[in-house]
Amino acid sequence: MGQTSFRRNMSFWIPVKKNKVDVAKPKVKNITSFQDALRVTVIIGQVFSLLPFVGVFTNVASNVKFVKTSWKCVYSLLSLIGQMFMAVLCINKLAKTTVSLNGTSPVIFYVTTCVTMMLFFQVARRWPALVQHISKAEDMDPNFDCSLTRKCNITCAVVLILALCEHILSLLSAFAGASACYSGMDTYEGFVTHFYPWVFSYLPYSIVLGVITQFLHFQSTFIWNFSDLFVICMSYYLTSRLEQVNRKLLAAQGKYLPEIFWRATREDYCRATQIVRKVDEVISGVVFISFANNLFFICLQLFNTLEDGLKGTGECTPKLKKIVVSKSGPLGGHEAAAYFLFSLVYLLSRSVAVSLIASQVNSASSVPAPVLYDVPSPVYCVEVQRFLDQVNGDKVALSGLQFFSVTRGLLLTVAGTIVTYELVMFQFNSSTPTLNITSPTVVTHTITTLAT
Repeated sequence: MGQTSFRRNMSFWIPVKKNKVDVAKPKVKNITSFQDALRVTVIIGQVFSLLPFVGVFTNVASNVKFVKTSWKCVYSLLSLIGQMFMAVLCINKLAKTTVSLNGTSPVIFYVTTCVTMMLFFQVARRWPALVQHISKAEDMDPNFDCSLTRKCNITCAVVLILALCEHILSLLSAFAGASACYSGMDTYEGFVTHFYPWVFSYLPYSIVLGVITQFLHFQSTFIWNFSDLFVICMSYYLTSRLEQVNRKLLAAQGKYLPEIFWRATREDYCRATQIVRKVDEVISGVVFISFANNLFFICLQLFNTLEDGLKGTGECTPKLKKIVVSKSGPLGGHEAAAYFLFSLVYLLSRSVAVSLIASQVNSASSVPAPVLYDVPSPVYCVEVQRFLDQVNGDKVALSGLQFFSVTRGLLLTVAGTIVTYELVMFQFNSSTPTLNITSPTVVTHTITTLAT
């Protein structure tokens, strides 16, 4: 025999029978599953060696598996070795030079890339269990947000297009700087020597090594962008689950409804909050590294901008020990300034977007409270009180390894941290003597390129 459950039919409830047998159900057009909403995002991540699990194209939760011997895991492992190679070379270069803020940023960039790849590897290992948990919740309470998949796909397109534009500007700036500093070399050799000094200062140049280095840098650049994109798309889904419960409550605000309605709605809210907690257990490390990385490079770029301003592409003149702005290039010698300005604005915009969109999960979880306070006294019952206690007693939000919760107030906290950091750095920098830069390479260009 089946179990009796309740299904909504407009404003009243009717008992129906639900079979226990778990069979494949035909896909309903107005139902959006977790796998449908995140499919494009996951595919993009797997192209660049992240989230190496199998079953991304399936709609059956049991077919999603993590296989250590799959080609995706092998690809991810080889990419991690390559990123570690870049990090070791940066550390080696730092050990032989004077330690400075700009000098340590390449090390931080590649080390955080390695950490991010390992975190996504752990996410992939736990992804099948997460998908199965969410699938069971969706069987009991399907998600009817038809715009969810489109929202995630549009966000992926916007973020990747802007990231590609930023990367193209960085290449133009690098080629312009290489043509000024290494005019006697082959064009590509001068480009990679100028762009990756921590590699070609210690290893002999070859086209193969140049291509591999450039691919690893592009991969690390994408991984940083994808971390923010992944958090945004996961937040879309979690917010959609909570807003579906909120819409039911807002439609019932002030109405005389039976106790069974409040019980069923509370159970829907419980399932949504359980999904949030389950997702937070899996991706909290990615949230932490995303916010930490954004905070560091925002502070670094703002410091370089406020201290040195925006400059054009430098032409190396070692004899004069100064930099003369070159008027050649597709942007008339302003490639570095154009890239730096675009990169800074894009970084700030993306960081604010991550904070605001991820904080919507917490905001949506507090919407039921005002509705429950408006329940008429004749129908106020123990289920309403339990619902209120749960909404007011639990903090539902994504977190960064439980060190902080992503709420709307976090954005102001981060902004205050940035202002404090800038003031401290200016005070510290003004109290130390300025070192002469003997290298013809424009340091700020190299560092801002890493922040793409």
